[in-house]
Amino acid sequence: MHPQQEIPVMEVKLKLLGELESLGFPRARAVRALHHSGNTTVEAAVNWLVDHENDAEIDQMPLVTINMDIESPQASDITEAIKTKEQELRDRVRINKREEEKKREREREKERIRAGKELLEAKRIAEENERQRLLAFRKAEKEEEKRAREKVLQKLELDKSERKRALGLPLTSQAVKPSAPIIQEKKLQNSLPVKSVKKADRMRECLRSLKHTYRGDNARVKRAYQTLLIYVGNVARSPDEEKYRKIRLSNPKFQERVGNLKGGIEFLELCGFERSEGNDFLVFPREKVDIELLNSADSLLKSAITNPFFGLLEHVRED
Repeated sequence: MHPQQEIPVMEVKLKLLGELESLGFPRARAVRALHHSGNTTVEAAVNWLVDHENDAEIDQMPLVTINMDIESPQASDITEAIKTKEQELRDRVRINKREEEKKREREREKERIRAGKELLEAKRIAEENERQRLLAFRKAEKEEEKRAREKVLQKLELDKSERKRALGLPLTSQAVKPSAPIIQEKKLQNSLPVKSVKKADRMRECLRSLKHTYRGDNARVKRAYQTLLIYVGNVARSPDEEKYRKIRLSNPKFQERVGNLKGGIEFLELCGFERSEGNDFLVFPREKVDIELLNSADSLLKSAITNPFFGLLEHVRED
């Protein structure tokens, strides 16, 4: 074991110690300054403090022997020079503290700038992703409208040819060949179960009939489509929730938006709703929920809401 280091005993003069403490120096520093400067004058002690202010043990309190009998060989009055040195020492400490605070503030400012840049970059990425999503959505909408226009033009051309044939007029144009998107759509329909395709066709006919019947009131038609979309979407998302699988037929809101419109209740029945005993409710039995069929109904309704050409193809002949 290493022997414990002994604490040094320092002898100082009481009068000089008091004068140094009156200048604001801590006792530990005052004792060390007087001891190491030979207990001569306050000025010598202050000079020692200036030279050793950064010593590691400067603030450690030593054992002190205070000599009350020995008088200073020189006058111990506090001179202006001593006061000046003491003030310089204080100013130096204050400047060091101020510099440290400025340094810490610069570091904080750098951190704020870094965090701000990261936030701006995250915002830019989010905005770019949203812009790309909107572009893709608009592109899909335009493609859907293009396909709808092509169908209308094809139907018009076919009707024109049939009328000429019926009147015995020469045919000046050939039948329009279906475009690639239509072929793909037919292939997609053929890949679905026969039952789903048939029901989907009947659902489309309900929506088409509703739009044609109330073609002078687009707001009413759109509200009916949106209401049907809510009913279908609720069951598809939460098939175990009984409240979504039961509709009171006498509900005024339901009658106004769907019940009194041609094709409205029929569409819900094609989705799986059934009339209850007493004809008071439309009920969707849990075991008959067909998510694939509901998704088809959802797609049809969204197309009817967003596609301005929805239902026009089937009515070219009638119009």
